[in-house]
Amino acid sequence: MDHQSVVLFSLERHSLQQILEKDHIGSGELESILKAREEGKIDFLLVDVREDMEYEMGHIKGVDLLKPTSLFQQWGQELFESSKDKYVIFTCRTGSRSGQVQQVFVQNGHAKTLNHIGGIMSYRGEVEK
Repeated sequence: MDHQSVVLFSLERHSLQQILEKDHIGSGELESILKAREEGKIDFLLVDVREDMEYEMGHIKGVDLLKPTSLFQQWGQELFESSKDKYVIFTCRTGSRSGQVQQVFVQNGHAKTLNHIGGIMSYRGEVEK
């Protein structure tokens, strides 16, 4: 790799990291960082907080965990503890439920969470069923 490629890679990694430093993420940015994660350039968890039936009807390719909001009392504490040192992006249908979950995590001291604004309804990337 020549110097210019190293510099470009470093700049790209920095701008990808900047996306994760915010408290929300748009669908275009999510699509970009999912691709970057596939290439090993960045790491995060993508958690869908919709219900099982909604998830089965279609979900963003790259979702790591399905954690239905209706069962939050059962999984919230465990995910909070196990992901304290990781970036976690919450997504849902429109960004409402994921925003509520993100706020609970932030209020309890998890500094690395993002809400996917617009949810799957605004997402134009690859969706799986």
